[in-house]
Amino acid sequence: MSKKVKYSILGVAGAVLIGVVVLTAMKSGNKGVEVRIEPVQKRDLVASVTASGQVRPHTKVDVAADISGRIVRLAVKEGQMVSKGQFLLQIEPAQYEAAVQRAEAALASAKASAAQAKASLVQSQRNYERSAEIRKSNATLISDEQLEQLKTQVEVNQALADAASHQVDQAVAQLRDARSSLLKTTILAPMSGRVTRLNVEQGETAVPGTFNKDAATLLTISDMGVLETKVKVDETDVARISVGDSAQIQIDAFPDTTFTGRVVEISNSSVKNATATTSGDQAVDYEVTIQLLNPPNETRPDFSATAKVVTDKRQQVLSIPIIALTVREDSALSKGDTAVGLGKARPTKEVGKRDVEGVFVVGKDMKVAFKPVRVGIAGDKYFEVLSGLKEGDRIVGGTYQAIRDLHDGAIVRDAPKANTPKSQAEAKGA
Repeated sequence: MSKKVKYSILGVAGAVLIGVVVLTAMKSGNKGVEVRIEPVQKRDLVASVTASGQVRPHTKVDVAADISGRIVRLAVKEGQMVSKGQFLLQIEPAQYEAAVQRAEAALASAKASAAQAKASLVQSQRNYERSAEIRKSNATLISDEQLEQLKTQVEVNQALADAASHQVDQAVAQLRDARSSLLKTTILAPMSGRVTRLNVEQGETAVPGTFNKDAATLLTISDMGVLETKVKVDETDVARISVGDSAQIQIDAFPDTTFTGRVVEISNSSVKNATATTSGDQAVDYEVTIQLLNPPNETRPDFSATAKVVTDKRQQVLSIPIIALTVREDSALSKGDTAVGLGKARPTKEVGKRDVEGVFVVGKDMKVAFKPVRVGIAGDKYFEVLSGLKEGDRIVGGTYQAIRDLHDGAIVRDAPKANTPKSQAEAKGA
C-alpha cells in the first residue's frame, strides 16, 4: 500500500472521528427536559368568582285579573312605556253592572223594611206606655196579662227592627262588593315602566289567578331604570363574596362591551341544582344579586349575562404562574425510634407522609429542586406567593406535562419562545 493511499485512509478516518465528536457535542448540548422557565416577579393580582345568570329588572309587576270576563278593549302593546294609573285594558262590564243594579235594589228594599220595622216598634211602645198609664190610674181596666202581652210585643218589634237594620248593613256590603267587581273590569297600570310581556289579545277571556298565577297573568310591567342579574354561585365560592363587592358583567347581546356592577344581595338559603355531581350528590348553589350600574337602553329582561365578582386585590406582590404550582409527597417527617434492645438499631420506619405544594426552582447548573411554597389569592393566571420564594428566582412555569414528570435533580432546558406562533402567543399571554 502506497503512502498516498495510507494518508487518504487516515484523512477519511479523521474526518469521521471529528464528525462523531461534533455530533456527540451537539447531542450533549440538547440534553435536558424542555420546559418553560420564568422568573418570580411582582404583579398586580385580582381574585374573582365567575358565575352566569340572566338580566332582570329590580322591580316588576305581573298584572292579573281578579274577575273573569272577555277582554273587550286592549290599549297597550308589548314594549310600550306606560305611566302609573294609565288605562291598560277593559273586561266586559255588563254582568257586573247588572250585579250593581241588583245590589242597589236590594239595599232600597232593605231600607224600606227597616223603616217599616221601626214604625211598628214605635207603635208598640206607645201602646204599652198608654196601657201602663191607664193601669196606674185604674187597675181594674187593664189586667196584668194584657200589659205583659203589650210589653212582649215591644220586645218582638225591637228585634225585628234590629234585624231590618242588619239587613240594610248586609245590602250595603253587597253593593260595595258589586261596585268593587265593576271597578275591576277596568285595569290600570299599577306603576310606571315598560310592558315587557303581553300574554293576551283583545277578545280573549281573562281568568282570576286563585290557583294558577301564570295562567291569570295578563301582562308584565317592568321598571327598566334599575336592572340586576341573579347568578348562581357554588357553595365553595360564595363565602368569599360580600355585599358591596364590585363586578364586571358581560352580556351576551353586547359581546364587545363590559359593564360594571356591585353585589347588593346574597341569599341565605341555597338553591339546589338538579345536576348531580360524579359522587352522586347534588350541587348546592347560592343566588347572588348584582345590580348593573351602567346598562344600555337596549337591554331587555332575560338577557344572558356572565358576572365576574372581584373578591380581593393585591398590588405588586410576588407571584408565580398557576400552572407552576404542583404537589409532591413530603418525605421530611419524623421517623420512629431506632434504639432497640441488644444494642441493635431498628430499621427506620416513616410515621406518615403528606402532600405539600411547591414549585421546581432552576439552579445555575440547570438542575431543578422542589421547594415548598405557601400561596395566597389566585388571579386569572397567577398565584400570590406568601413564603418560600424571593424575587428573581427562576422556576419551571410549564408545561403541565413536563412539571408533572419532573423530579429533584432533573436537568432542564428553556424552551424556545419565539420560533413558533404557539410559543409567541404563550409568551405574549404570560
